[in-house]
Amino acid sequence: MKLAILATFLTSIVAFSVNTPKVDLGKIAQASAAAISIATTVGVSPALAGDVGQGQQIFNVNCAACHADGQNVIMPEKTLEKDALEQYLTGGRNEAAVVTQVTNGKNAMPAFGRRLAEDDIQNVAAYVIATSERGWDDDE
Repeated sequence: MKLAILATFLTSIVAFSVNTPKVDLGKIAQASAAAISIATTVGVSPALAGDVGQGQQIFNVNCAACHADGQNVIMPEKTLEKDALEQYLTGGRNEAAVVTQVTNGKNAMPAFGRRLAEDDIQNVAAYVIATSERGWDDDE
């Protein structure tokens, strides 16, 4: 998809720059990178936006036994705090990485992909990221 956008963008520039004898490839590369960045950001973000309130309810029922207050009773260093998620979560601290971890499990954490609906997992991911941002101590 990204390559198709880039190819279309470059083709358009070449097609409309017939009267321009010099083409600044640096500026074309910058514009292409910006276009790809915008296209991928706009295309991904809405799909990953979960419902934090629903996520909290699902978390409390399914996750809080091991992760109450964002902690981890099995592996105490691997909490759901912002710094720990950035350090230990494969893919970094973002909703997509949380979705992958919750769906597939890892190490001592069981997979919830067959227990919870995709929307439920997405909502939990939104809740975990939002709560880690503001701090678990502030969670109501």
